[in-house]
Amino acid sequence: MTRWISGLLGISLALPCGLRAQQTPPPPRPVPTVGITLSEALEQARLNSPAYRQVLNDAGPARWAVRNAYASLLPSFDVGTSFGYVGSGQSTFGGSTFNQSSPSLTSGYSLQFNYELSGNTLTAPSQQKAASRAVDEDITNSLELLRSDITVQYLVTLQAAAQTEVARQQVQRNGDFQELARARHGVGQATLLDVRQAEVLKGQSDVALLRAQQTENEAKLELFRRIGITPPVAPAEIALTDSFPVTEPTWERAELLAMAAEANPSLRAVKAREQSAAWSVRAAKSRFLPTLSFSASVSGFTQEFTNQNILLTNRFGTAVGAAENCNFQNDLIGALPGGGIPGYPNGGRISDCNAFVGLNPTGTALSDSISTLITSRNEVFPFSYTKQPFQARVQISLPIFDNFSRNLQVSQAQVQRDDLTEGVRARALQVEAEVHSRWLGVQTAYQAIQVQSFAREAARDQLRLAQDRYRLGAGSSLEVSDGQNAVSQAEGDYVNAIYEYHRAIALLEYAVGRPLR
Repeated sequence: MTRWISGLLGISLALPCGLRAQQTPPPPRPVPTVGITLSEALEQARLNSPAYRQVLNDAGPARWAVRNAYASLLPSFDVGTSFGYVGSGQSTFGGSTFNQSSPSLTSGYSLQFNYELSGNTLTAPSQQKAASRAVDEDITNSLELLRSDITVQYLVTLQAAAQTEVARQQVQRNGDFQELARARHGVGQATLLDVRQAEVLKGQSDVALLRAQQTENEAKLELFRRIGITPPVAPAEIALTDSFPVTEPTWERAELLAMAAEANPSLRAVKAREQSAAWSVRAAKSRFLPTLSFSASVSGFTQEFTNQNILLTNRFGTAVGAAENCNFQNDLIGALPGGGIPGYPNGGRISDCNAFVGLNPTGTALSDSISTLITSRNEVFPFSYTKQPFQARVQISLPIFDNFSRNLQVSQAQVQRDDLTEGVRARALQVEAEVHSRWLGVQTAYQAIQVQSFAREAARDQLRLAQDRYRLGAGSSLEVSDGQNAVSQAEGDYVNAIYEYHRAIALLEYAVGRPLR
């Protein structure tokens, strides 16, 4: 009876073991279909990174500012034309009232030449060139920052991929341990507790692998986000193909500090801003110099009345009055002794007053020639211009007192320059500290790799001893479990140490301002 109960209990306890053995294992590692090197990632980031392109956009206005500064040394030309309409009626100008009986069309043109020379225009080209160099240095700094950022993220992604491989090896080890525990249990050399413990370890390693794969995929997505493009395929199908060998660092601190003082992009950018501020001081001081300005213009206009009958009627009224005055003058001259003024043709009298003032022989209308002349002179819109006299003006001005506004501008420019000078000194000290600190960080990271390599080998030896003892029945499953966990931790720490070393070099390269390998 006791054996029967023990057998039944064994079957019931073995049944969950069989069910657990049928659990779905983690999905196999997908075969990568797209590979990307670090140089390819950097090139794509240079072309597509939104943050870098925002800084790159500043180059265009800076170039045009230089062109504009040089163009300010040249004269400017303005050409204009206008068209207008004026209705009939009265208008008041300068206290006088004008009556326009007919609507009119107007047009005009103007050509203007202007030239101004001052201290501000003379210093503007150098000032804008200094500002343009500062923009170039900002772009260089942004590019180096982008290179460092992409390199670090590339290394983070490689580290995540290496940690995934460590987790995969742990899954394999725990799977082998599970099979060994089951085999030993099957021949009565291990207890069911050993099998359950092996199954728990296998499940934990499966979950750890899934999480490691998720971390790796997130690192790849973050890499492409920083590059500025969308991943071409699923993250699991992307492989980072570059490798980074571990070599002993041989750089000297003094050499690195000298390179950083010359090539650090952020320091160069601050120095360029300081030079631009120095030219701003010169520009502010140049406002105390006189200003020479010269201008000239040529213009013309037209005015055409739309109702020509009014012009003819007004001219006819004037001609009739002139004819009456002419006849009156003839009568006065004829009343003189002798019937005229001696020595003048016809005694000084006008023979035909109507013809003289432009009337027809009967005096009832304007002559055809006068009517045609008035009509033709009115038909000037839009391009039969009446040219105005040429105008030119030369002026020299020298402000004597402007409420100290120029003094204020000079003081403000000097303060900005002095602040940037201190900023250059502060940045130089910061760069020196960063280079020194990161150089020490590279040394420490390299030494940590040696320590972690020794710890990894010791953990592997510990696991081999525990496995051998378990196979021979001299050890327990707890020893194997501890050994596997120790190996997994040691290998993960070794991977972290390697990529901490590579990241330390990447940060040192940015501090120095140039690649070191």
